Amino acid sequence: MALGADAAQLARLVVRQGLTIAAVGIVLGLVGALLSTRLLANWLYGVTPLDAATFGWSAAGTLAIAALASYLPARRATHIDPLVALRAE
Repeated sequence: MALGADAAQLARLVVRQGLTIAAVGIVLGLVGALLSTRLLANWLYGVTPLDAATFGWSAAGTLAIAALASYLPARRATHIDPLVALRAE
């Protein structure tokens, strides 16, 4: 904000960075889950090892939590006065 960005731009930047990291983690987690379903197939009850709904809802829930976890600090950062932050550095 000290260099000319407004609060909305700063919030979008922080949330986008958080969601990018979360998306990479979700993709890696889904790949790992797909690879491990054969090992865990005997432990599952009432769900097929490659249940698309379970994978989809899990990924969507994780992404929603990551969005909230990114937005809250971004919102707090937009309320900080840039001059006060620069003086502290």
